[in-house]
Amino acid sequence: MKDEKSKASSTQAAGTAIVERPLGQRRIGSARIAGTSVHASLASEIGQRIVRGDYPPGTILPNEQQWSQTFDVSRSAVREAIKMLMAKSLLSSRPKVGSWVEPRERWNLLDRDVLAWYSSSPDRGAFLKTVQEFRYIIEPEATALAAERRSEEQMAEISKACMEMGTAETLPERTQADTRFHLAILRASGNELLVPLGVLIESALDRLFTFVTREGNDLRLAQALHEKIEKAVRQRRPDAARTAVRKLLENTDEIIRRAKL
Repeated sequence: MKDEKSKASSTQAAGTAIVERPLGQRRIGSARIAGTSVHASLASEIGQRIVRGDYPPGTILPNEQQWSQTFDVSRSAVREAIKMLMAKSLLSSRPKVGSWVEPRERWNLLDRDVLAWYSSSPDRGAFLKTVQEFRYIIEPEATALAAERRSEEQMAEISKACMEMGTAETLPERTQADTRFHLAILRASGNELLVPLGVLIESALDRLFTFVTREGNDLRLAQALHEKIEKAVRQRRPDAARTAVRKLLENTDEIIRRAKL
């Protein structure tokens, strides 16, 4: 009985005590995500808890032995998981102090894993609005550049993704085609810095498009807006491409507003 109470004991965090939530004795070692290592699965589990707010910035996390017992994994797997989270700037660590959660502004939000955890957190509304703001900053000008610089091969990729959006029979097929469409445009912009940026936000776009497709009740309008973008890029009309993207973004804003997130 004393052991059970000690597992639920308070964790000291930057002058504030928080009560650790029950961890459920989940067995990462015996039931991990298919195709991933034990330490990667453990890093994902801890990372999700940090991003969704279970462990606020400044919180001192359980030590290696505690994580090892909680998830039934080796201490070496715990160490590797902590290193992964430190590389993503979610954690810092110091001997005799342990690992603690870094301030949110230091997190690497362009890391694929951190983005995925962020998009799955309870504050979905804030996440979607953040993605939309990012798109307003990047996509209109990137699409205008694509209209000026795209090659025939890149245009074929853009057109194919647009067509597959219209012919998709399932939600995953449509959202995947939607993501391919926008990433193809970023590549066609000819700006080398936009290409890795697009790949990094791929999971964020996919989740946004899944939400918009599910919540929006006019797929024909959404398809028409994408086709206007495709046409402007194909006809090499940068001003028209820029305007078409902004209209698409405004439509997405309206869907998010109607959902009242």
